[in-house]
Order: sequence, then C-alpha cells, then structure tokens
Amino acid sequence: MEENRDQNSIFSKRVKAGKRTYFFDVRATKSNDYFLTITESTRKFDDGNYVKSKIFLYKEDFNKFLEALNETVKHVKSELLPEYNFDEFTRKDPDNAPT
Repeated sequence: MEENRDQNSIFSKRVKAGKRTYFFDVRATKSNDYFLTITESTRKFDDGNYVKSKIFLYKEDFNKFLEALNETVKHVKSELLPEYNFDEFTRKDPDNAPT
C-alpha cells in the first residue's frame, strides 16, 4: 500500500510491525473537517487474505486519546515491564524514516 492509499486520504503513514501493518490516515468530511483512521492489517496465512480493524478518531478527541495512550504505554514500560528492552524490535525501515 502506498503513502496516499486512496483519494479520500489527505495524509497517510504506514508502520510495518512484523506480521501487522498499521495505517494512520487523515481523511476529510464533506464539510472539510478532518478525522483520523487507524487501521491494523494482519495477513491470515491460511488463505492469504487480510483482516483489518479500524478506529475512527475525531479532532475533539485527539488530546484525550494521546494522553491516555501515552499514560498507558508509560505504565506498561515503567511498571509492568521495566526490564524489557523495547528497542529490541526497532528497525531501520525506509518507509518509517523521518523526513
């Protein structure tokens, strides 16, 4: 899938993560408002098809979502798995390189 996955997407970012791929897409409504879709795509090996799960995130919820996500990740990293090396799976991926 390409950076601009379809004509409804204003901006798209793909994150490859092992057997999963995450897509972060900014989309526009008919009234030129914007929202974010977060899609997880996982390939089923028995038939080769993809299973997709999608979250729609609206601008009025961005700050609350980010705060909860950051707090949750911080809790897992510091309280539940403080000894785990979270950089273990960090790879140099040209699709995810900063521009």
